[in-house]
Amino acid sequence: MNTAASPLPSPLHPASRGLARLAELAAASPLQPVCEGFYFLRHGQTPRNALRIFQSYDEPLSELGERQAAAAAVVLAREPIRRIVCSDARRALHTAQTVAAPLSLQPLAQALLRERHFGALVGTSSADIDWDCAPEGGETLAEFVQRKRQALEDALATEEGPVLIVAHGGSLYVLAALLGVPLNPGLLANAHPLHFTRGPDGRWQARALSAADPALAAGGALA
Repeated sequence: MNTAASPLPSPLHPASRGLARLAELAAASPLQPVCEGFYFLRHGQTPRNALRIFQSYDEPLSELGERQAAAAAVVLAREPIRRIVCSDARRALHTAQTVAAPLSLQPLAQALLRERHFGALVGTSSADIDWDCAPEGGETLAEFVQRKRQALEDALATEEGPVLIVAHGGSLYVLAALLGVPLNPGLLANAHPLHFTRGPDGRWQARALSAADPALAAGGALA
């Protein structure tokens, strides 16, 4: 079984400083899910994603984000998902509710799955985001990784699966590092459904469930 997280490729996109430190922190205590597979979905785009601005937890989806969530719902409706756990941040909860409707499921919202709290940086530019910063009034990277590890462990500590986790870009970075899964920019898009599976050798891998629709693709900050 894979017991050590591999460093994340760096940079994953032009604004990904500090990921080596994130991978180092995650590798100190890798995640060991009891399940053999699960799903992950980053929330749809928000107005501040598009503007590359650190956002608060009440930031809504943009019109594009709503369309992205609806498209993800069509893809995920074909999957054998039995449970949905999501961040209680507005953008993630809205995305989870959109995806849950065709599956006749009710998302379980968890505060621990929220994106990192960037404190005094909220409302400022995230174009040159440094994950290893220590923002005034916010979480340090070590605190964030520890919180995310607990949240992801709780979400995956069930046999009532497969589970879908709906959360944030930061969640995906930590999740990948905890499982030793290399990421590429194509896996980081808003509302792009991912399927994580454990192979016969115990190593985890992630694949996109469908090709990204150019009409719905969007860049922007991960936070």
